[in-house]
Amino acid sequence: MEKKIKLIDVNAENVSETGFFCYMSKRKTEGHRRKLNWLKARFAEGMRIKMLRLPARGFIEYIPGEFAWRSVNAKGYMFIHCLWIVGQSKGKGLATLLLDECIKDAKKSGMQGVAMVTSEGNWLVGKRFLLKHGFVSVDLAPPSFELMVKKFGDAPSPAITKDWDGKLSRYGKGFTVFHSDQCPYIEAAVRAVKGTAKELGIKCQVVELNNCHDVRNLAPSAFGVFSIVYDGNLLAYHGLAKEELLKRLDGLTQSLKKAKKESRRIIKTR
Repeated sequence: MEKKIKLIDVNAENVSETGFFCYMSKRKTEGHRRKLNWLKARFAEGMRIKMLRLPARGFIEYIPGEFAWRSVNAKGYMFIHCLWIVGQSKGKGLATLLLDECIKDAKKSGMQGVAMVTSEGNWLVGKRFLLKHGFVSVDLAPPSFELMVKKFGDAPSPAITKDWDGKLSRYGKGFTVFHSDQCPYIEAAVRAVKGTAKELGIKCQVVELNNCHDVRNLAPSAFGVFSIVYDGNLLAYHGLAKEELLKRLDGLTQSLKKAKKESRRIIKTR
């Protein structure tokens, strides 16, 4: 690990000055403004951000589990939203440094452990890193989410919320975009889906997740704060470029046609 790595404790008093790592060069954007306002409300709930001081680049964001903006029930645990190291700062033990800060804070706060949702896709940490630091998998959710936990004792495990099919089917045909202000990249991702839907002449409705309870009760993926749904099927939980969105939409359409054809064949042969 590099020597003399310093951390910035981002809080309600200094966040407007220090920023929150993401969108540091885009402070005039709508995404940055929405995230900043979101954070100011979250600090009162125990939100903590530790940011590496430049030239090191990375940060960790975590909050008491009862206020987590993921589709989880994690009261009593410190819950990590984001852990991100970028560029030349990778491979130097800085992710471990930030994770250790969270673990220390969780112990000081009398928490039962630390939890985080992982995925091998975009926007979330893969589970291998957490496994190396004593975390274990305690729950799963489609398509590839795992809830990882490092317990400090023998407390009951947190859990991912359920009823994915019910949440997916509730809003009918066309695109449904679920979003919150937890990530500044989400605002642009929502605009991309709405623009593509308009070009295709497809209905698009937007469901805004205004609090952690909305995330648990409405979000159709364990990531919670952003999802793209089409005709009751989860297309993605992270932003997609127009080309990738069209590709996934075509793949889903072909898959649904194939399933429908197979269903008809089975009925006919009975």
